[in-house]
Amino acid sequence: MTREDGEGSKWDSARELYFRLAASGLVSPRHYLPSMPDAGSLAARSGHLDIEIVSHCWKYHGLLAYQLSSLVNHPPKSVSVRMTVFHSREDAPTVELLDFFSAIQLDGVTWNFQPLETPYLLRRAIGRNLAARATTADWIWFTDCDVIFHEDCLDTLAERLQGRRDPLVFPQKEHCTALLTGDDPMLTAAADAPRVVDIDVSRFTPRVCSEAKGPLQITHGDVARACGYCECLDIYQKPARHWRKAYEDRAFRWLLRTEGVGLDIGGVYRIRHAAKGRYADSREALVRGSIRRVRSWMQERWLGR
Repeated sequence: MTREDGEGSKWDSARELYFRLAASGLVSPRHYLPSMPDAGSLAARSGHLDIEIVSHCWKYHGLLAYQLSSLVNHPPKSVSVRMTVFHSREDAPTVELLDFFSAIQLDGVTWNFQPLETPYLLRRAIGRNLAARATTADWIWFTDCDVIFHEDCLDTLAERLQGRRDPLVFPQKEHCTALLTGDDPMLTAAADAPRVVDIDVSRFTPRVCSEAKGPLQITHGDVARACGYCECLDIYQKPARHWRKAYEDRAFRWLLRTEGVGLDIGGVYRIRHAAKGRYADSREALVRGSIRRVRSWMQERWLGR
């Protein structure tokens, strides 16, 4: 990969900082996305909906096993789901896991496992943009592989989406674990061999969500097809040499001019983990791990979440 193909230059770093500041509200998103579909023009779909879920996996097959298993354990009844997973063929354990699940046939669920060249996978917005432009779904849920769709999650989501024209919605509540270490049984249970697994819900506690954060961005299909996912911000469409922190999540909300509309959706669970496989063997892993542990301690001790 050439220098032009990925991050690394001071100019790229400066531009990424600029867009982080811009997305805080310092710059109008109309400079980059002059117009987007008017809410009144969006299809108000009702009845049986089609929802596409878009996930990424890079060296997180142990977590992805829980996500895919949740569709096997709690298959949707009143909605059709297309489960899209972007991955790299270089990540052999993830490929093996996807091969395992591709052999499982479920009514109402279509597996859509999409390999990308590793540098393109490592900038998450690239896969999300590809999915946004190509989706035929009524709604598209951009998520991460540590999110689990537990009992009634997708069916209650379909109920809440009936007739809605919002560009962006999100669950008002999710259930999260404490920050788990790499040797926690929950993280090791599905790491050795592909299999269907399930969570112990007693290890999760509820958290209130105030915005459509990165793994909880449920976007109207018409908006996704028209705008893509940060397609107009070229810094977020550049391949990378290592996994890039997903600053584009905030930029996406900024471009859509909304933090999203919260909906009462049950069964959304997320495994929080201190060990970051995607940053493995790097100084960045040590720094990020320390920050996450301190932040988690503050939230649990001071904020009660």
